[in-house]
Amino acid sequence: MCLHLFLLLALCQAGHIARACSYSLRGSWQIRNANGSLELPGTVPGCVHSALFQQGLIQDPYYRFNDLHYRWISLDNWTYSKEFKIPFNHSKWQKVNLIFEGIDTVTKILLNNVTVGKTDNMFSRYSFDITTMVRDVNFIELRFQSAVLYAAQQSEAHTGYQVPPNCPPLVQKGECHVNFIRKEQCSFSWDWGPSFPTQGIWKDVRIEAYNICHLNYFTFSPIYDNSAQEWNIEIESSFDVVSSKPVGGQVVVAIPKLQTQQTYSIELQPGERIVELLVKINKNISVENWWPHGHGNQAGYNMTVLFKLDEDLNIEKSAKVYFRTVELIEEPIEGSSGLSFYFKINGFPIFLKGSNWIPADSFQDRVTSDLLRLLLQSAVDANMNALRVWGGGIYEQDEFYELCDQLGIMIWQDFMFACALYPTDRSFMDSVSAEVAYQIRRLKSHPSIIIWSGNNENEAALMTNWYDIPPSDYPMYINDYVMLYVKNIREVVLAGDSTRPFITSSPTNGVESIAEGWVSHNPYDTHFGDVHYYSYSSDCWNWKLFPKARFVSEYGYQSWPSFNTLEKVSSKADWSFRSKFSLHRQHHARGNTEMLYQADLHFKLPQSTDPLHAFRDTIYLTQVTQAQCVKIETEFYRRSRSEIVNGEGHTMGALYWQLNDVWQAPSWSSLEYGGKWKMLHYFAQHFFAALLPVGFEDHDVFYVYGVSDLHSECRVTLTVRVHTWSSLEPLCSHVTGHFVINSGEAILIYKEPVPSLLRRCWNCTRQSCVVSFYLSADSKPLGPTNYHFLSSPKEAVGLQKAHITENVSVTDNQVMG
Repeated sequence: MCLHLFLLLALCQAGHIARACSYSLRGSWQIRNANGSLELPGTVPGCVHSALFQQGLIQDPYYRFNDLHYRWISLDNWTYSKEFKIPFNHSKWQKVNLIFEGIDTVTKILLNNVTVGKTDNMFSRYSFDITTMVRDVNFIELRFQSAVLYAAQQSEAHTGYQVPPNCPPLVQKGECHVNFIRKEQCSFSWDWGPSFPTQGIWKDVRIEAYNICHLNYFTFSPIYDNSAQEWNIEIESSFDVVSSKPVGGQVVVAIPKLQTQQTYSIELQPGERIVELLVKINKNISVENWWPHGHGNQAGYNMTVLFKLDEDLNIEKSAKVYFRTVELIEEPIEGSSGLSFYFKINGFPIFLKGSNWIPADSFQDRVTSDLLRLLLQSAVDANMNALRVWGGGIYEQDEFYELCDQLGIMIWQDFMFACALYPTDRSFMDSVSAEVAYQIRRLKSHPSIIIWSGNNENEAALMTNWYDIPPSDYPMYINDYVMLYVKNIREVVLAGDSTRPFITSSPTNGVESIAEGWVSHNPYDTHFGDVHYYSYSSDCWNWKLFPKARFVSEYGYQSWPSFNTLEKVSSKADWSFRSKFSLHRQHHARGNTEMLYQADLHFKLPQSTDPLHAFRDTIYLTQVTQAQCVKIETEFYRRSRSEIVNGEGHTMGALYWQLNDVWQAPSWSSLEYGGKWKMLHYFAQHFFAALLPVGFEDHDVFYVYGVSDLHSECRVTLTVRVHTWSSLEPLCSHVTGHFVINSGEAILIYKEPVPSLLRRCWNCTRQSCVVSFYLSADSKPLGPTNYHFLSSPKEAVGLQKAHITENVSVTDNQVMG
């Protein structure tokens, strides 16, 4: 109790006299369903599913078929309620607000039986004036409406024309009309995730009371002035002035390490007021830039902003400021009819290496700080420098972006629209405008975010006619698309942030799409913008199938998670590749068949008569196949960065689908649910290395490219070795002369006909031998050793079964798990 009062007093102090007070309502609430048959305690932040699980009323929602068994939870209408006493005298405050940082999703809010307001957007912050309603003892209710039922009602009310798709594919076992509600789109199901349309208060909720004036929000953008060759910081602050007369004072901005301190006079008139300041950084002090991982340090500077206002009212904000510039370069390329599409950070061209980020769990209260750090650190440990926050999930929590800032992970940030068309009625558009404006204010100070993207795949969905739209209706749907992403979202972005580029979709043809009226007739054109590429019926070892595109922001292959991960949510009856559980968990049509097809092209499928043994071997083989497929494709993109072939090439980004998992199931991820590395992630450590030799064959000739992401040239030699499958010792070895790989370059450094290579190595055959190769300087290896298979491993001659032993030792300061 003493600690609670101490914290309360700390929150209620501003200057020498208490001018504001904040009281959190997080913690214990009561939850009940519509007919009152279930009533239970629940925790805020949280959701109904988590509360039911914590009270032992349901099993783990991820166990076996529980996503179907617990569908009733999402179809019911739940109420959150709480009685609370305000620990301060509310009558002494001119304004009292009820603040929700995040509500999921559709509610009617009552305080002391008086309606405060309504919510319908999971991604917006809500503030309600409760000055005249608040009492010493209060009762608050949030009456939720089922997101599934609400979405259906909104779709039914949209009588003018259909807004497809109505429902997800049956294999996803999901809910319909998710495009009619501003909620995490994948919560209604996806091809890698379950359907859990949650209800709950998923972020902080609190009471704020204040006199005179209150700081509503504070945001800023570092901007480099090219003409003056100096850094400035644009600061924007929003105040609610409740005083009946103007409030004057000073603002002191200080960045000690940059020897910068500036003072401004301000006067705030009553009402909602915006204060904009321009802070000029001391030109005599060198400013260290923020760089992506692998390209430099993530330097940042502590900044304090002190508002010293009338009546001894002091409001102080502190923040970390990072300085970096970002440009999206779309310009003519010699030898090509198209345009480039790549990023410059601080004037340096950067090849984006990484993956796509989806929500780390269906239930956000399970996403801990430790889990976020584990997943993001794993990205960095695999030599990634970029992630795309995909548009069917959520705008991530503040800590996610703070970690990306610290780790040097560039973020391609989608807005939360994916694989669908959307309505454009006034209420929907207004909700989207408020959502985007809020997210821009919240996120724009993070250097890790390098681009805003309007949606995931909606330009492609529209223009390649995923939904069988009649030709006569196309003008209407194109108009809706432009209304939402260009005239709404783009305008809000440009008004709120001028420091980074905006594109309407991914994939898109960039400025070419704009020239074609914001939608291109072929959004997958490899001569422009970014592309997504998937093919499961073709041999993934054939590099000639992959698009030689400017930027590849999605590509990949499925695998199953490890048996240890699956075991936690399954029973013995499920441990077969063709069990009901295995079919149920696979949400991608023909996914299990496609995995076996790819595996069978180059590996021997498991033949064990023991079902469990066969299941575990099959799981393992899907991970081997996935890792090799993504390796071959990624290396193709990396070696394509410096060349143009038939007008295609100059590839400057490879973001495979996907980094993480939302549950324990087959997917395209390299990290299993919980963060365990799949084989793909270990492969990524090598194929995303800063300096890498890439080998491939074309017409019976073996080629090696040297690929460098370094900032300086590198003088190296290449060692090519040939091994038999039965021995790690090379049969023969060839070391090239010295050659130079320039900064940010991919060049051919070696070629030899395969028959010649085999003849000089003890008459090897394609089936009996394998090639390894690595770069070195001064006889010291630089980067990873790479490999090239001369035939499919299932045709290998002399390959022996491995005999692996493991010794584990535990020291005094280690704890066994």
